[in-house]
Amino acid sequence: MKRVYSYNNQENILYLVATPIGNLDDITFRAIKTLNSVDRIYAEDTRNSRVLLDHYNINTQLQSYHEYNKELKEEEIVSFIKEGHSVAIISDAGLPVISDPGFDIARRCISEGIAVTPIPGASAGISALIASGMNPKPFMFYGFLDSKTTHRKKELEDLKRLPFTIIFYEAPHRIKAMLEDLYAVFGDRQICIARELTKKFEEFIHGSTTEVLEVCDTFKGEMVVIVDGYTEHEVDSNIDPIEKINELISIGYKSKEAIKEVANEYKLDKKELYDLYVKSKQGE
Repeated sequence: MKRVYSYNNQENILYLVATPIGNLDDITFRAIKTLNSVDRIYAEDTRNSRVLLDHYNINTQLQSYHEYNKELKEEEIVSFIKEGHSVAIISDAGLPVISDPGFDIARRCISEGIAVTPIPGASAGISALIASGMNPKPFMFYGFLDSKTTHRKKELEDLKRLPFTIIFYEAPHRIKAMLEDLYAVFGDRQICIARELTKKFEEFIHGSTTEVLEVCDTFKGEMVVIVDGYTEHEVDSNIDPIEKINELISIGYKSKEAIKEVANEYKLDKKELYDLYVKSKQGE
């Protein structure tokens, strides 16, 4: 067991500092004070972070810490802190660690007995959730799904029956493919997409997955996708299972996969559904 009192430490400490997610005014007094007082700041992208630091006249030494150099920088940061210095980690926007670099160095510092403390602030996922109008209890933060469809569908399958509101992040060039896979695996759930949070063109798009798919080609900027949780439901007598199977096949499912999905979704016997599907094809 380890107990580390970090709040009043002024040296030998790692700060995880939240930065604005878009609007530069969304930074705390404590964050500015911390970034001014530490001996060194490590940032995901020094070019982006320099804009923030210049805006607040913060002249602390700035170095890079990102996914591709983190193993090398980890040793440097730990050694620097052990020499009696303080370090702040920041990401391009929001909280470090949450879908951004920071987890590995935080865990390493903890294992080395170095104090780690958060400087709270903006978070895109939580900001989107509270303004989405969707149930916040319980919720699950997931972040980015895999960029490959096959892997993404597997991830979604694992999440499909969780009764939690789920928070995803997505890039504009992948949003349509992500929503197509979401519909294929989750069905037509209620969702909310928050884009350009805290910026001039901030927008919230509410609707079913199919409704949002009709307009998603126009979306720009980084997005938060809030998805309604799974709920048990009785089979709607108006549902045509063969039509549902054909819908899944039309977006890339193999027939056996589609039959399995529909059988699971609507609590139907898989063999009976397969026989029904074969008869429907013979009647064409």
